[in-house]
Amino acid sequence: MKLDPTSLRYMSADEFRVLTAIEVGSRNHDIVPETLIAELSRLRGGGINKYISDLIKRKLIASESNSKYVGYKLVYSGYDHLALKTLSRRGSVVSVGNQIGVGKESDIFVIAGEDEQQAVLKLHRLGRQSFRNVKQKRDYFRPNQSPSWMYMSRLSAMKEFAFMKVLHEHGFPVPTPIDQNRHCVVMELIDAFPLRQIDHIAEPGRLYSELMDLIVRLAKHGLIHGDFNEFNILVRENGSPVLIDFPQMVSTSHLNAEFYFNRDVDCIRTFFKRRFAYESVLYPKFALNGDKEFDLDVKAAASGFSRKDQANLDKLMQEQELHRDDEDPSDEEIVYSGSDNESDSDDQDEAAESGSGSDGDYIIEQDRLGNSIRRKRDV
Repeated sequence: MKLDPTSLRYMSADEFRVLTAIEVGSRNHDIVPETLIAELSRLRGGGINKYISDLIKRKLIASESNSKYVGYKLVYSGYDHLALKTLSRRGSVVSVGNQIGVGKESDIFVIAGEDEQQAVLKLHRLGRQSFRNVKQKRDYFRPNQSPSWMYMSRLSAMKEFAFMKVLHEHGFPVPTPIDQNRHCVVMELIDAFPLRQIDHIAEPGRLYSELMDLIVRLAKHGLIHGDFNEFNILVRENGSPVLIDFPQMVSTSHLNAEFYFNRDVDCIRTFFKRRFAYESVLYPKFALNGDKEFDLDVKAAASGFSRKDQANLDKLMQEQELHRDDEDPSDEEIVYSGSDNESDSDDQDEAAESGSGSDGDYIIEQDRLGNSIRRKRDV
């Protein structure tokens, strides 16, 4: 999804009031009537019609109708503008540069703050694949379906920022969190390469040990990453790893904690064997009653992402998985393009191979999140 912040310069305060009114009205209305927009924005007269018309032309809102009235709904580009306006006012984002990453559920851009230092802007866009199919399935939306995707994206961004902040405060190798608003997270720009783009490492055993130690260290602090793979690990020039992408993170007290822990371990083992021909008989195993040093899961909840937020996000993600079953797999995008903007056909071929490759009595597959999963071959 294209991010075009140029219109921010030319939008009036009243236009933002109308856009904000539609956002507020969307909490209880799938389609927000014009009367409610006027009431929430406190704008009277025919001027509101002009503002709505201008917002439609800029593709920040969409006009919809039902059996009772014609109304308007917020779309992701409008949500982008509301978030960028707030971040700009705080000084966290003053300019937007090139896009350096694209995925099924996020867009990543280089930005600069008021200190003129480059940083990363990540826009969560959960549900993007379902929106893509809406032209072919006009009966897809249920009541309150439209705003729920943006609500889920906001929860995802809140979770990522909360966990990144807690991890950074406790010395974990993660980007420095800078700011968060709505579905947007601003973080430090790391000078490193995604592990999936690296074809050779002088000492693969050393990096393997560091990553396994990081998985164990997270568990001792009460957390499991849940998506610990080559797409979410950056490697600096000196060989040290940096962990990114935290919306899937769960507590070690989670019902499926052992499954997520083992999946993280298997992802690293599978990748190192496939990419670097490195395999170790040493790997950690989940121990619920192990030595727990901190409860960072509790601290993260106290920092702004509550258990109620987690429950809502889990519920919405379950709904999303149900909707994804009806989607065309060919619509999926390549996750995280490199900063050099070059095509990565080798990695695409390798991903395709991993989907059908075998290893003795086991088969390596990839799930919808791009995680490598090792399962036993059917007899």
